[in-house]
Amino acid sequence: MVGIVDFDICLPTSYVSVQDMHAASGVGVEDIKKITHGDGWPVLGDHGRAWELACRAARAVLDRTAVRPEDIRQVIYAGSGEWDRPFWSPAAKVAHELGIERAHAYEVTNFCNAGMAALRIAADGIALGRGEYALVLVGDRLSRLVDYTDPGSKALFNYGDAAAAVLVSGRDVSFEHLHAEMRTDPGWSDYYAGEHRRNRVVIRRAAHRPGLADAYVENFTALVGDTLDALGRDVSDVAYFLINHGDRNMHRRLLETLGLPPEKSVFNYHRLGHMGGADTLIALQDLLTEKKLARGDLVLMASSAMGFSWGITALEFRA
Repeated sequence: MVGIVDFDICLPTSYVSVQDMHAASGVGVEDIKKITHGDGWPVLGDHGRAWELACRAARAVLDRTAVRPEDIRQVIYAGSGEWDRPFWSPAAKVAHELGIERAHAYEVTNFCNAGMAALRIAADGIALGRGEYALVLVGDRLSRLVDYTDPGSKALFNYGDAAAAVLVSGRDVSFEHLHAEMRTDPGWSDYYAGEHRRNRVVIRRAAHRPGLADAYVENFTALVGDTLDALGRDVSDVAYFLINHGDRNMHRRLLETLGLPPEKSVFNYHRLGHMGGADTLIALQDLLTEKKLARGDLVLMASSAMGFSWGITALEFRA
């Protein structure tokens, strides 16, 4: 049995509000709220660094579990590839700060699907006998990539920042990693891309192209079917379905398509934006905090990414 031993979330102390976005862009507050559904959320400030948040979350996990740094064989940092510094390894930096000196430290770039992709890589490595523990770090600078002065970028105004750390092992597992299904439709590869500005990179969208919302629902639905088939389960066995908080309308539409009630998901739009690859882990932490999980519960984590990639990760609660 391989899976998640423990995990932690760390949020920055800076904050962005809808009023800030309105002042910078000129877009009306009500129009912005049609995208954000909330008033504001944590973001990295001008001097905030994502790797420090990830390191703080990882230190909390290692302190709680009493796992020794020398027992960790992989440190995987997952995100968009727009790290705090160019041509640099945040995985190596966090490993050094934590005293992890015998691990392979490297990055996985698949945008907001990267955390779940890294979890699969870590679980596969442990299953193959490549070490007893792996540390998956999720850290990005999404809000720093948004141009709030550009009304055309308002679809991205819900971006926030969060970091997560996940300890993976074949022992003392809280969530067993049962299965993962992922796919990419490269036909959308150029729909979003970074644009260099002085001292920063911003995200730009190509000319509007219809069909992306349908692609989300179609791909997630197919991947859920593939996952449940692989597990010999059906949708009635799903205790909770957690998804990246990119679009609340698509979230609801997907649940309806799958035949799952809203009560089997977590909606954080009123208090948080799209917090990158940490979204589903934040939702999972909410379920734990509210004691909503029972032993044996099947939890599906739906993650997505520019590119465009989609993934379904199946976890079983074992604690």
